[in-house]
Order: sequence, then structure tokens, then C-alpha cells
Amino acid sequence: MQSTKYILQVRNLKKYFPVKGLFFTKGYVKAVDGVSFEILRGETFGLVGESGCGKTTVGRTILRLIEPTDGQILFEGKDIMKFSKKDINRFRRKAQIMFQDPYSSLNPRQTVFQIVMEPVRHHGIEVDDPEAFVIDLLERVGLNESHLYRYPHEFSGGQRQRIAMARILSLKPEFVVLDEPTSALDVSVQANILNTLKDIQDEYKLTYLFISHDLAIVKYMSHRIGVMYLGKLAEVGNSESIFEEPLHPYTKALFSAIPIPDPDIEKKKERIKVIGEPPSPINPPEGCRFNPRCQYAKDICREKEPELKKVDSDRFVACWLY
Repeated sequence: MQSTKYILQVRNLKKYFPVKGLFFTKGYVKAVDGVSFEILRGETFGLVGESGCGKTTVGRTILRLIEPTDGQILFEGKDIMKFSKKDINRFRRKAQIMFQDPYSSLNPRQTVFQIVMEPVRHHGIEVDDPEAFVIDLLERVGLNESHLYRYPHEFSGGQRQRIAMARILSLKPEFVVLDEPTSALDVSVQANILNTLKDIQDEYKLTYLFISHDLAIVKYMSHRIGVMYLGKLAEVGNSESIFEEPLHPYTKALFSAIPIPDPDIEKKKERIKVIGEPPSPINPPEGCRFNPRCQYAKDICREKEPELKKVDSDRFVACWLY
């Protein structure tokens, strides 16, 4: 498959945060430590894992909201690490992010009209009728003209995320990072927001990086999934195949915890218990990072780190069992 089909290619991405001592740096938090994956144009790539595994850092580093420590990020075949300030400004029109918390991602002093028009004016885009332009965007995300001159505090969490959607669409982007966009919302609202995200993806031909710890939502939204553990990818593959037959021991344990609505099946389902807590990202274990908690760990797992390798037509696994 040619690289032109990929909107995004991430190669050996690393992000280390320094741990400051009184006079010197004591160490580094290895939040992202050698992550590689590709996203096809028009697909949704889900990124899942425990809290603190580095998935949000991956999303923000890709957009250069935080600067990577090392690695390569290719957007439409171009290395964004070599972009000038002018190039980054153009890149930000094509690549946007929806943040987790709708209560803090909107300016409380601005009306909905001002919030949606702010990025348009920042990038110097001319709009013949700004009010009609904003109303059209609001209607596309499930709001209407009556919301135009209200302030964020007058809306529910779900409505605020819809305002955030309209703001993103105002620049007609090609790629959007969705950083747990429904985790701060009531369960009753989540389905509507997810369906709206799917609808605007189809209408605007968007590509999503969908970051979440909710496996059911990731399955519903994603074409392919990457499973992260302690700063690294443990498994990557087609959404259906990963859910039907997870290969990595961590993926198996993670997916075995998903509740099933049928109580009879739920009782029969085998839950895989993981021993202990995740190790510190400041001092990760030697070899496979999951080895201290893995029931299948062998000597090689404790000595040598496995690479993410292809084991099937659409499956990549970082495990010495394969």
C-alpha cells in the first residue's frame, strides 16, 4: 500500500518529560516510548489503554501541541517536525482536536458565534455572511440559530461538545484527534454525540484518531485499534478481529473486563485477572513492559523487549508468544 493512502504515519515516536530535582534532572517520565502506526485517509483509528499509558500524549504530540522528544510524524507524506511556523499554521487548519472536557475547552466570555468564528478569523479566512456560516455549522452538529448568541455556561455538556464540533468544522479540516470526547458526558448523551461524530465524518470526509479507555465506544467508532501499555503499543489490528480474538496477554485481560448485557453469558465468561499495578513510567521494567504482570512471562520476556511485528494480514503484536 502506497504511503499516499496514509494521511498520518507515526514512526518511533517518543515523548519524555523530565523529573526535576532541586539542582538537576532526576530522571524522565517515558510517557511515549517508541510508538509507530499509520492511519488511512477516511478511517477511524482507535487508541485504547489504561489511564496513564500515554495515549493522550500521543494525540497531542502528533499535533505538536507538545513537542516530541524523538521520532518522525508524517502528515500527507510531509514531516511536520521540519515545518516552519508558517507551515505549522497551515497544518493546524487541516488537523484539529476535540478535548475531553467541554467545560474548560470553550472560552466562557465568548458567545457561540465568537467561539466558532475565532479560528476562521485567526487564519484569515474570508466569509461572506459570518452569521449564516455559523448557523449552518450549528445545524450540522445538532444545534440551531437560537443558540448563536448564548454563552457556554447556558449549555449542557453534550451541547458544549457540539459547539466544539462546529468550531472544528469551521476550518474544514481533514484530520481530527478526538481525546475522550464523551468521557465527561452522561451515558444518555454519549450515543447522540458519537452518532453526530460519525455523521460529520461521512459528510466532511474526515479521518479520526479516537482516544478512549471505554472499549465499547472504541469498538463502535473505530475501523482499526491500537492497544497501548506503559508508553508502547502492545497490539494493532482490525477492530472486529481484535475484539473477537485478542492476541497479546494484556489485550486479552483488558477485553475480558468488558461487561456483557446477557447475565447468563456474563456468568460463564472467564475474566483474566492482572496481577499488581502498572510499573512506573520513570523506571519501566526490562524486556517486555507487561512481564511483571503477565502469567505467560518467560525468561526472554524479562530480558529482551519484543518488537511490534506482523502476525496476520491485519494484526501486529509485541509479544514473545508470537
